[in-house]
Amino acid sequence: MGDTPHRIRVSARILLLDEDDRILLFHNRYGPANERNCWSTPGGGVNEGEPLAVAAARELREETGLVVSPEQVGPVVATTSGMWTFSRTPTFATEYYFQLRVPAFTVDITAQEEGELSHLLGHRWWPVGELESITEQVAPIGLADLLRTLKAGPPAEPITLAWFG
Repeated sequence: MGDTPHRIRVSARILLLDEDDRILLFHNRYGPANERNCWSTPGGGVNEGEPLAVAAARELREETGLVVSPEQVGPVVATTSGMWTFSRTPTFATEYYFQLRVPAFTVDITAQEEGELSHLLGHRWWPVGELESITEQVAPIGLADLLRTLKAGPPAEPITLAWFG
């Protein structure tokens, strides 16, 4: 990372699956000129001093309208970290992933922040079996493999994933 100043960003994200083995992904624009598209899980920044599970539950409510307790999100099942440019600032990001299975519901994006909505192209419940057919980038990298691994239950230690940046 050298001497270049950068910010640090910690995120809590949810692998949200429904009873039909579909995962909720948001379709977003990103990059310096919003020239790239990516499908990603609900989640976002952790506030200073905020426990990861509390942040995951809060982000889920803000981004989808679904209200769950921090206890419901369970343990961290995967992590990834690396450098990227966030809001035009070099950023070292660490993302923590939780997994939660819920009955399908209608996503409500009305509590998303203006900045989030400006990048949002849409959302979709993707059948897990179709994840590898998505032609655009999917974050985290290896999501389909991760979900196959997690079918056996939460790992003893979080799985380390490749960085998508």
